[in-house]
Amino acid sequence: MGDAMKVVKSLYFQIICAVLLGVVVGHFWSQQAIALKPLGDAFIKLIKMMIAPVVFCTIVTGIAGMSDKRSLGRLLSKTLLLFLALTVISLIIGLVSVYLFKPGAGMNIDPTQLSTQGLSQYTESAAKLSVVDFFMHIIPDTFIGAFNKGEVLPVLFIAVLCGFALSSLGERGKPVLEVLESASHMVFKIFSYLMRFAPIGAFGALAFTVGQYGITSLGSLAKLIMTLYIACAFFVFVVLGSLCRAHGFSLWKLLRYLREEFLVVLGTSSTEPVMPRMLEKLQALGCKKGVVGLVLPTGYSFNLDGTAIYLSLAAIFIAQACNIDLTLTQVITMLAIMLLSSKGAAGVTGSGFVALASTLTVIHDIPLAGLALLIGIDRFMSEARALTSLASNAVATVVISLSENACDREVLLQTLDGKPALTQTPATDSSWDGTKVAKHI
Repeated sequence: MGDAMKVVKSLYFQIICAVLLGVVVGHFWSQQAIALKPLGDAFIKLIKMMIAPVVFCTIVTGIAGMSDKRSLGRLLSKTLLLFLALTVISLIIGLVSVYLFKPGAGMNIDPTQLSTQGLSQYTESAAKLSVVDFFMHIIPDTFIGAFNKGEVLPVLFIAVLCGFALSSLGERGKPVLEVLESASHMVFKIFSYLMRFAPIGAFGALAFTVGQYGITSLGSLAKLIMTLYIACAFFVFVVLGSLCRAHGFSLWKLLRYLREEFLVVLGTSSTEPVMPRMLEKLQALGCKKGVVGLVLPTGYSFNLDGTAIYLSLAAIFIAQACNIDLTLTQVITMLAIMLLSSKGAAGVTGSGFVALASTLTVIHDIPLAGLALLIGIDRFMSEARALTSLASNAVATVVISLSENACDREVLLQTLDGKPALTQTPATDSSWDGTKVAKHI
């Protein structure tokens, strides 16, 4: 009886029930389900409210406690190279999948007959995207301005500067560091309160999705959706699985350890609501705060592998549906543009769709009107994109930590086996080289 009550009270069980209930309500009571959209939106807004302070406190205390500042450049270089390699592999997997399964073949769509109603919001956002604008956007207008919109990269930029400044101040910087460590305890405690509303948010978001678009609407484009999910599964279990095995830990155990976070992402179609909890739980695996605080937030903008798979797959799908044959040169050019556009759309609502629109706007070989084929099902594909990107960033953080000797392997393996024996909380471990890590969440 006690075990049963423990399961019922667990966040994992509650989110599963909420997701299933959301599908049922959305399918049978679609009009009422559409009205539930504010539940999901409110939960996401509550969590996004905490992202900036969580990222700032984690990174500043992490960098200020690093014993070897010279290793930061090596860490960032290694991180960006890994993200680049994973993104290239993702684009190729999407490309191979769409040519293998040919989901658009035989549709014989005339792009001039497609309705472009509803595309304007995406094409307008796409028109604003450029490499220069993306990097300029990292620098906030003011110091406080970095926190206004809750975007990760400007906060990351400010936090790195503050971390180095506090470190260089030595003893004079310790009072400020102690305040930030206490503030870190506070924001993580607030976040733990907010996570209790995760089942309600997941229920509202999924009920709206099913109620608005309907499960039956998937029929005509089911092959495309299935192709995306197969490609994402291949990337996660083959590519990421191989990366995990090469570094001596189990992908399956890591996914099981993060199961609650994956369920929240499944319900909300967004990885942002779980970032603060991911920072905690990755530290609980034995990864040092300084590494986790840099790698994970950076991955949220530079390692969108689910989006990368979607980009190459969706673009060729439109070409197949419209009977457009692309040359090898055109395909390679398209992939090169996608390598940039997948990063430039970070933080934009509907980022995958916006990145695809920006790519098609540049290459002109595939009609932009073809995006109309994807509007109705994009929400159902966004879950695959978000889940894949979350898995990739979790694996990348652990791998980078291990490669930097910034992860206690014994703690990692014990925690993944469900046998944590730790006592320290995340906010107090600010040492890169320390061996004590966060308490299991």
